[in-house]
Amino acid sequence: MLPYYLGCPSWNEPAWRGSFYPAGLAAHELLGAYCQRFNTVEGNTTFYARPAAQTLQRWAEQMPADFHFCAKLPRDISHAEDLREQLPAAQAFLDLLSPLGARITPLWLQLPARFSPARLGELAAFIDALAAPALAVEVRHLAFFARGEEERALNRLLHARGVERICLDSRALFRATDRSPAVLHAQARKPRLPLRPAAFSATPQVRFIGHPQQEANAPFLAPWVEKTAQWIEVGLQPHIFLHTPDNQRAPQLAQYFHELLMARLPGLPALPEPAPGSSAATQLDLL
Repeated sequence: MLPYYLGCPSWNEPAWRGSFYPAGLAAHELLGAYCQRFNTVEGNTTFYARPAAQTLQRWAEQMPADFHFCAKLPRDISHAEDLREQLPAAQAFLDLLSPLGARITPLWLQLPARFSPARLGELAAFIDALAAPALAVEVRHLAFFARGEEERALNRLLHARGVERICLDSRALFRATDRSPAVLHAQARKPRLPLRPAAFSATPQVRFIGHPQQEANAPFLAPWVEKTAQWIEVGLQPHIFLHTPDNQRAPQLAQYFHELLMARLPGLPALPEPAPGSSAATQLDLL
């Protein structure tokens, strides 16, 4: 069992067929194959649409009990004009996710860039009223990165409640000079913000948006390998998520990160292999 959580933005990227997944793997088999290798995933899909109850039940049947599904609160909640008015909708969303039980940890609240320090009271009220067992928040307003009183107020608010501040690292992405549509699209959509590694609870959260060329990520990953190792050494369980511009090679980048971490932490086990005879075994072993 790994001492930390490692995953990708999703499990159903079509381009993974024939590389991370066997080409003939059925759609309903993808999640099970993903869970054989990784122990967490970003719940990006829930940001855009609420899953059907039947879908959640199917996920619950395929996800191991110790798997972490970091579901994002839907954007009609997180991007509303007043979070406090969205508390009934947020609680209804948590109720919808109940078939996944303890796998929902932490729940993610991704706030838009327009969410300013003037709304911190609103954020505090929302957190205090929401019956979420664990929560992590991502902010994008520049004032929260200015190292002034507004940022300190945010950190005090989150730290006092044991709510994680998600750290997004897009440096490698913006170092890319490739003019491919995938890179340009990712650079247009992803924020470019200063790093704020935080550990306000036992589960620090990092989102790394990588360069399209794997070797170009090495200098940007090196500090995260060291930070992750330090967190593990003091008993924390960091969650590390690896992206690439179009996410076609996100599993390979996650595998690469783990190999770097194994070199830093002798004795850290390799990522689990697919079960013998499983439909995912052949191609997964090629990573």
